[in-house]
Amino acid sequence: MKVTGMERDELIGTDFSDYFTEPDKAREGYQQVFAKGFVTDYPLTIRHREGQLVDVLYNASVYRDLYGNVLGVFAAARDVTENKRVMREFAETKNFLDNILQSSTKYSIIGKDLNYRILSWNEGARLNYGYAEDEIIGKESNILHSPEDLKPGGAVDKMLKKAYDEGIAEGEFLRVRKDGSRFVASVVVTRRNDAAGNPIGYLLMSTDITEKKLAEERLRDASQYARSLVEASLDPLVTISPEGKITDVNEATVKVTGVPREQLIGADFSDYFTEPDKAREGHMQVFSRGYVTDYPLTIRHRDGRLTSVLYNASVYRDAQGVVLGVFAAARDVTAQREAEEKVTEQRAREEQRARELERLAELERFQKLTVGRELKMVELKKENEELRREVEQCRQEIGRGGR
Repeated sequence: MKVTGMERDELIGTDFSDYFTEPDKAREGYQQVFAKGFVTDYPLTIRHREGQLVDVLYNASVYRDLYGNVLGVFAAARDVTENKRVMREFAETKNFLDNILQSSTKYSIIGKDLNYRILSWNEGARLNYGYAEDEIIGKESNILHSPEDLKPGGAVDKMLKKAYDEGIAEGEFLRVRKDGSRFVASVVVTRRNDAAGNPIGYLLMSTDITEKKLAEERLRDASQYARSLVEASLDPLVTISPEGKITDVNEATVKVTGVPREQLIGADFSDYFTEPDKAREGHMQVFSRGYVTDYPLTIRHRDGRLTSVLYNASVYRDAQGVVLGVFAAARDVTAQREAEEKVTEQRAREEQRARELERLAELERFQKLTVGRELKMVELKKENEELRREVEQCRQEIGRGGR
């Protein structure tokens, strides 16, 4: 009565098929009971007098009198509205997941049982491996792995064991296509469980990372080449963060400071100069101007030795042009400075000698002049003396003539 909304006395004597959304189907089921003696799980929908619908499964059989004569039909309707709703939602969810599975063309999504037989295969798997779904379903997944990975206790066994034990595992593997070609795949394996939590298989998601691996290899090669060039430099080379911290150095920097590379990294670069403030000032000039050239500094070795250098530095940027730090090269000018000092000292000595020679020449000239004067005086004295004698002789002669 509840399911129809009718009272008992209203129902008695009415046509039972009138209470269903499909009266003809209801009458057909009724006839099947008489023809077969029963029906099981016959689907019908009861309509409530107010319009609500209830999905039911009818199970019915004939009932007889003591003589075996059929008297009528006894029927029971099991409400399956909730079940149908759940099944409908499940179907919709399954359809949604199937759509996701098949639309994921970038990723291979493969389901397999505990014996590694493939149970499901999406479009991405077809594109990556070359097998159509009907070619691969039911086959062992070993055909997708390289022989070296399939060795007992090898990479595949280890990953599947980890997925079984821990629920998930991931790694990178060589995979084999239908045509025999190979590619590198990043693979994630999860364990599939039944409703009771018992393991029933695996779900593999993978993507082709061959191009990525090649790009990484090229980057490593380029980085190694650049590193080789840096280390081949006899000049100290260093990269410095905007905060003034050392981010990388070459072996020449280790030698000139006497400090291991791991201790230099992260340290304040200015701490290794005799004039830290001047070093910081040069660092700031690089950021304000973009570079500095021949900036004079002196590096102090940890044992106290000093190395005169000229720093040349410029900012370096990322792909978007953002400044990441400063790259600086220090040219050792100690020998040059020593040579310049020697030249300066030699020049000073030569100038001193020239001054001394000039003074000596001056003294010689003075001496010559003085000696000349003395000789002249001697000569004058001699002349005076002779003249005095002559005068005296003349006087004497005059005196004798007067007598």
